This record gives sequence, C-alpha cells and structure tokens, in this order.
Amino acid sequence: MLRTSSPFEAMRAQARQIFLEGVEAADPAHAVEAALKGREFTDPLIIAVGKAARTMAEAAMKHVPAETVIVVTNYENAKPLEGAEVRAAGHPVPDAEGARAALRVEEVLSHAKGDVIALISGGGSALLPAPVVGVSLEDKAEVNRLLLASGADIVTMNLVRQQLSRLKGGGLLRAAAPAKVTALLLSDVVSDDLRAIASGPTVSPIGTREEAAKVLQDLGLWEKLPHSVSAYLARPQADLGALPESEVELIGSNKISVAAMAHAAGPGAQVDKTPLEGDVAEAAQLIVERALTGGAGTYLFGGETTVKLVGDGMGGRNQELALRVAMLAEEAGLTEFVFLSGGTDGRDGPTDAAGGLVDPGTLDRMRAVGLDPNEVLKRNDSYHGLQAAGDLLQIGATGTNVADLQVLIRR
Repeated sequence: MLRTSSPFEAMRAQARQIFLEGVEAADPAHAVEAALKGREFTDPLIIAVGKAARTMAEAAMKHVPAETVIVVTNYENAKPLEGAEVRAAGHPVPDAEGARAALRVEEVLSHAKGDVIALISGGGSALLPAPVVGVSLEDKAEVNRLLLASGADIVTMNLVRQQLSRLKGGGLLRAAAPAKVTALLLSDVVSDDLRAIASGPTVSPIGTREEAAKVLQDLGLWEKLPHSVSAYLARPQADLGALPESEVELIGSNKISVAAMAHAAGPGAQVDKTPLEGDVAEAAQLIVERALTGGAGTYLFGGETTVKLVGDGMGGRNQELALRVAMLAEEAGLTEFVFLSGGTDGRDGPTDAAGGLVDPGTLDRMRAVGLDPNEVLKRNDSYHGLQAAGDLLQIGATGTNVADLQVLIRR
C-alpha cells in the first residue's frame, strides 16, 4: 500500500535517518581496517563467519596478505569476493550448505601453520552448524526452531547451541590449535557477552551440558527434543582441558550504534540506558510509557526483544514491536508520534523488511483494507499488517549486525 502524504512524513524521515546513522556506525569494514592497520601476521589465513563476514573479509584482505580466505555468510550477503572462497548458508535455521561450510572450515584450520584471523559477526551460530557426533543436522535444526519459537533470549539459545556443536563455545580455537587465533568480533548481543556472539567460537562456553539440559527443561522443550539431542545432553560431559590462547577484540556493538543515533538526533535526545530486552509486549509497554511520561522529544533505544510464536503468520520481533506500540499508543490517546524499530542487519525474522515505522494513522490504514490489528497480532502476522499500512521498514541487507535499534519521536 502507498501512503498518502501526511503531517508525519517529516518525522518519519527523521526517524529513519537517525536509525540509518546507527547502522552506519556498525560498518564492519571501517572497524576491521582500524583494528588491523599496522599489524603483522605470520603465514596468515582468514576465516570470516556471520552476516557481516564478506565485508569484514574484504576489509581484512587489504591489510593481511592471506593465501586462504574462507567466508561463510547468509544467502543475501554471499557475493563473490576475489581471492576468497565465499560460501552461502541458511539463517536463522541451519542447512546442509552451512554444514558443508563447517567441514571446510575445520579442514582449513587443521592445516593452519601460522596466524589465524577469525572475523566473527552475528548470525554465525546458525551459519556454521557442526553437530556433535550422534546428532544430525536435521535434529540440530529442530532444536533451533524450538528455541526460536519459545521466545528464548540469544544467550539461552547459544548456551544450548554450543553444547551441540564442534566449533561453538571455543571449538574453533581447538580446531586451529596450535596456531594462534586473533578474533575480531562485531557484537549482535546487547550485553556484548563474547561467549554469546555467534555462540562464541573463539571463547569459552557460556555453560555446561547439564545447564543446557536444565534450561531446555525450564522452557518446557525437553520432551519435544529429538531423541539424539536429549540422549547426548543427558550424558556426562568430558573434561577437554583449558582452551588454547587467543586474542579477542570487540570492534562494533549495539551501544556504539545507539551513541551514534544520539549524536545524529542532536541535543536533547534521550537515550534509554537499559537495553530493550525480553518479551516484545513488555518492551512495547515500556516505550509507550516513556512517551506518556516524558512528553515531546526524541527517545532512543537499543536491544533485542523476543517473540513467542502462537500463530502461523509472518513477521519478526521488530515488526511486531512496531505494531504493538501503534496499538498501545492508540489506546493511550497518543496522536503526535512516530516509532521505528529495526534490525541493523536489514532483515527482521524470515522477511525482507528490517522492521516497522508506524505513526497514528497506521492502524486506520490497516482497517481500511479490511485487516483487524488484533487479529493480525494473534496470528503473529505483523509483516502483512504493516505491509498493508505501507509501514514496513525496508533498507535491504546491510552487511552488518549489532542487534536492533529503536527511535521514538513525539511532538
């Protein structure tokens, strides 16, 4: 649907520009070049994994003369790169191409003689599936699907993923030993917990096998797990010894992008210091309360919410957050606002939208084409609801990922 011009167009454009400044601040090329400039490595090879892998690898190749460069990224970002072997894989659900890419990475690491430069970004967990012995890729993908639908946060998801993988939770370091690994990380985890970024292939695991089993039980998923997974997690964990040494550096994060948005928004912009996490319904309530109590102004947030799927519609956490804010704002009588929620990678859930950009006319535009916002929400079909209103935020794949950013402007 094409929206007709409204009094909110200038506010919408402002919110979008502020968001894009946050995305620009997470540019992986600039961050990688700054981290590698002036450094020297011996007989290096480059392994880049994640949604920003191709961009990070291209930047690294300008400073590191590596003969072997392996890039594993999602299908949308998998463009050819001269001098590199680019492999595309499934995200958010792992696929066979990802499993083949993992085998290739293990093969290359087993022959490493000098320095290994590991470039890690968000999405790497799903893109490089290397199931432990006895667990099939299909079974691991089913665990991933169950976790996504449960509303589990990213740290919980990665705790489980690490225990089912040969490469996660420090596995890449073990595969590369005795070669030294230098890891540059672009964080898609709001807490910047290095163990949770791409399930921590170059750092120690989040927890133990027993702890992974417990969280699955607490989520009510244990009985739904494939038998191979529950059997593996129920077995005692062997002592693998200390991880090999590595150098790990965080080169981009959600906090850095929120600070860039604040600079773009100008004096007076209010940054919410608490990351926007947890259930999307609670996050929407918090945002509307900020607008009601704070009055006119610009409010900025960063974080990563979760959605518990109960319907069979299409959408993502940012689209649902935008829709929920529009509905709560209408209930509260807010009439002069715009709200944007978007994923910095340009992809919200299994859709071609980064998120949503709503205003007081959003729900009326949906109703005008016969859609009931409440029914849309019940179906978890925020994509089609916002599409009908002309309120999808579509910016294309960005090649980076530092979780989500939100902008609320109230007049």
